[in-house]
This record gives sequence, structure tokens and C-alpha cells, in this order.
Amino acid sequence: MNDIKQLQAYKNFILFEKRLSDHTVKSYFRDIDMLVKYNKGVSLEDLKSNNIRTSIASLHARGLSGNSLSRILSSWKGLFVFLVDQYHYKHNPVLEIKAPKKSKKLPQTLSVDKAIKLVNISGDDFISLRDHAILELFYSSGLRLSELVNVKLEDINFSDEIITVLGKGKKMRIVPVGKEAIQSLKKWIKIRAQLINVNSNSILFLTKQTKGLTQRAIQYRLKFWAKKQGISENIHPHLLRHSFASHLLQSSQDLRAVQELLGHENISSTQIYTHLDFQHLSKTYDKAHPRAKKNKK
Repeated sequence: MNDIKQLQAYKNFILFEKRLSDHTVKSYFRDIDMLVKYNKGVSLEDLKSNNIRTSIASLHARGLSGNSLSRILSSWKGLFVFLVDQYHYKHNPVLEIKAPKKSKKLPQTLSVDKAIKLVNISGDDFISLRDHAILELFYSSGLRLSELVNVKLEDINFSDEIITVLGKGKKMRIVPVGKEAIQSLKKWIKIRAQLINVNSNSILFLTKQTKGLTQRAIQYRLKFWAKKQGISENIHPHLLRHSFASHLLQSSQDLRAVQELLGHENISSTQIYTHLDFQHLSKTYDKAHPRAKKNKK
């Protein structure tokens, strides 16, 4: 009976004092109901860390994700913080419990063949030459969208085949540019020079009205070319950056070099691509190794 009163008191506390929404309160109590269900016959005050651990293990066995379990533990922890404070419980049994690690969502990438198919735009008109240079530069150098829209003519060193970009935190980095991208950039700059009053804007990628392309415009152009080139994936600038990193790592196995090229502050940000590379190696192993092949019946 005490548990029912205390739970009602907690509900009133988060509803009226903390002013949480009805929806949030219902979510909290869905989580708390699971705690009560898995510990039927045990009062809240008698719950120990082992009870919490067993409850979480049961929920994990049901297939709940690390994210969901973290949320549930947070709901339970909040309840016991209240009970310790208001009803003088001796301890909070949730404090020592950690949810299983949240699974990292691996970035989507294109295969090498699809990436090349996407960027191989034909045509010698203004739009085609510009968009070809954009796609080649994205895939060649792994630039962020925010970096690409701000590239200026003077940032490209054609003799050394490198580009200087202003990355996150206003940090400059120098990135190599592949020969295909260099060639497409030269063709674009040649037709770009024919624009009226073009000298008033040094931004590399312009509209016919000599205005710098916006991020949204570039996103639209990528989707346009994906459809035209017969690529079914949802194409966006970061997908080309992910593909650049993954393909480079597959070939070089040099994580530090990929970190530098991407402009990652911490190598942990780059390590996600090692998981992609491992998936690639695992598939190769499953297809190639005699002891990995499944018996055909």
C-alpha cells in the first residue's frame, strides 16, 4: 500500500512541481510499471541493485535496445532519487547499474562502382560542368557540405593538386585533390570565367547570376543527379564523405591518415569506418574461406 501512495506522490511531483507534460509523465510511468512488474511481491524500499540488474537483463533479452534501456534506467533512477529525498530510503539501487552499450549506427556508404557511376556526369554545358566538379570534389577530398560551399578560387593549388579548406572550429586543413577532380575543376573554372561580373565573387561554385550556391541548392543537385544516373540510394553530401573515408580506409588501412583528411579532432570519430571496413572484410571472408562457406544441400 505504501508503494502505491509513494508512486502517486512521485507522479504529482513530476506533474505539478517539475511541470512535465502529460505525455512525459505517462512515458516515465510506463517504465516504472515494468520495474514493478518484474519485481512483483518486492516493495520498492526492499529493491537492491541485483533486482535492478535482473530486470534490465530480462528487458534486454526481450530485444530492447541500449538506448531504450538507458531511458528506462533514467526513469527508475529519478523515482528513487525522489524516494530517498522524500521518504528517506537508505539507498538508490539504480545508481550502480549501467545499461548495455548503445549500438553505434554505422554510416551508409556507396559501393565504389556506384560512387563512380554517380560522379561520372557527362555534358559540357554550364550546369553539368559545375555539378560534375562538385561531385568529383566531394568524393575526391571528403569535404563537408559547409566546407565545399565556402571554397574560393584561391584555395585550389592546381600545381600541387591540393585544396585548403576551413573546417569545424575554423581550423584550416590541406587536402589532396584527385586527378579526375582536378580535370573537372579546370573545365568548370574555364566556363565560370565567362560569367558577367564574375570577378566580384571569388566563391568557387556559383549560379548563372554569379551568386554562391547555397547548401540546400547543392543537396538538391545531388539528388537530381542520383536520379538521372540511376542511383537508388538517398544521396546527400555526407554520404559521399562517408564513401570517401570508407573506400580510402579499405585501400590504405591507415586510420591516422583518414583522420587527418577528414579533419576529425578525435580519432574515435574516424574509427566508425573501421567497423564498415570490418563488415567488408567479413563478407569477403565468408565468400572466400573454405571453412566459412556453408554446405550446399
